Amino acid sequence: MSEFLSHAENVIWNIINRPSWTDVIDILIVAILLYRFVAVIWRTRAIPVIRGTAMFVIFAYFSRLLGLTTLNWILDQVLGYGVIALLILFQPEFRRTLEQLGRSRMFDRHRISEDGNAAVVDELTLCLTDLAKRRVGALIVIEQHTGLQDVIETGTAVDAVVSAALLENIFEPNTPLHDGAVIIRGERVASAACLLTISETNTISSSLGTRHRAGLGISETTDALVLIVSEETGIISMARAGKLTRYLDEKSIRETLSEVYKTNNNGSWAALKKHAAKYFKKGDKNQ
Repeated sequence: MSEFLSHAENVIWNIINRPSWTDVIDILIVAILLYRFVAVIWRTRAIPVIRGTAMFVIFAYFSRLLGLTTLNWILDQVLGYGVIALLILFQPEFRRTLEQLGRSRMFDRHRISEDGNAAVVDELTLCLTDLAKRRVGALIVIEQHTGLQDVIETGTAVDAVVSAALLENIFEPNTPLHDGAVIIRGERVASAACLLTISETNTISSSLGTRHRAGLGISETTDALVLIVSEETGIISMARAGKLTRYLDEKSIRETLSEVYKTNNNGSWAALKKHAAKYFKKGDKNQ
């Protein structure tokens, strides 16, 4: 830890006294990485731990500055092993950060086609509103850029076109597949009765049950859009990027789904090829 503090002091001195363009680039890259990491872990259980670690670093710096040898040695030992402990403790956060950095819309494989876009939005909206009226619990996960194959394999394969009738039948109480999550990939229902990791956050109401915590959990580690219908109240909720939004109505559901599928279409490789084909076709006509 002492070597780290000495190196940090040298870096700060060089930046203040003899900055170069490489120092500016270095600072910008580190700032962007830190910003992305903090954005991912914001309002999670990691924040208090980071604050505590920062206090240890400050104490270690001043103990070395003031010549408190014993205290500095103890803090160095704690912080030295603490790096390994932080990597283990923050494994979900590191994984989420790497997933976000590695997402690329150009190479998505399972995207909605333009013809199927409106149909899927209509079917999902109809399904959710019907289930809410009848107070039938539901948990629907829509795959986006982060692959959910590992989650799909925990359930029962369906591989059928998205339809309100199919989804309502799956979530009907006392049926074999009603308990668990449905994963939607592109225009098809990939799997049902899937198992999701429960969120450990304490930011949501204690009155919300396992279904909401499961939906929030997968939204914390992936970019999936999760739609939830409460069995007790019929309230429709949405989990996205680790945040839960409640009291969705038909209009807000339709707008959210349309925005998601429109974004996927605009960023997909298939859409890029389609636009290119239109361009070359137009060129042929001009000739």
